Amino acid sequence: MFEKMGIPSLIQIQSCFPKEITKNGKAVIECFEEIPCNPCSTSCPFNAITIGPDINERPKLNLDLCSGCGICVYSCPGLAIKVVQKAGEQIRFKIPYEFLPVPIAGEIWNAVDRNGNIIGQALIEKVINRPIQDRTLLVQVLINQDLVYDFAGIKGKA
Repeated sequence: MFEKMGIPSLIQIQSCFPKEITKNGKAVIECFEEIPCNPCSTSCPFNAITIGPDINERPKLNLDLCSGCGICVYSCPGLAIKVVQKAGEQIRFKIPYEFLPVPIAGEIWNAVDRNGNIIGQALIEKVINRPIQDRTLLVQVLINQDLVYDFAGIKGKA
């Protein structure tokens, strides 16, 4: 399905996630193509992401080194990285966001899947916008835990 539609299969998606989602955030790298790109590895202050000797190789994440800081999220030009962590009975994601309007902490937005379909609601917890992020916001959201593998982003207020 990825080759024809650009949408990864559930197996591909699950392979990017840690085996267990814990309260300690971990990056999820949904980079499925071999392309010349390395900002995620060069921006990671913990050396948790490696590309290998060929810049076309897909990034590899060392979960033991990943702190879940989110620097790789806004550094990825393909918006292919997010951070996931357990937050009580919900799942917290840190996602990249580059659209208007800008979400505001406390708002409820629509959670969408990789096709852009609304799958539930996302509580906007925090919006981080620093000059170093080069116009890519880091938005922290809470979603229902049964949406963890379907969730791709947010779209408009609910």
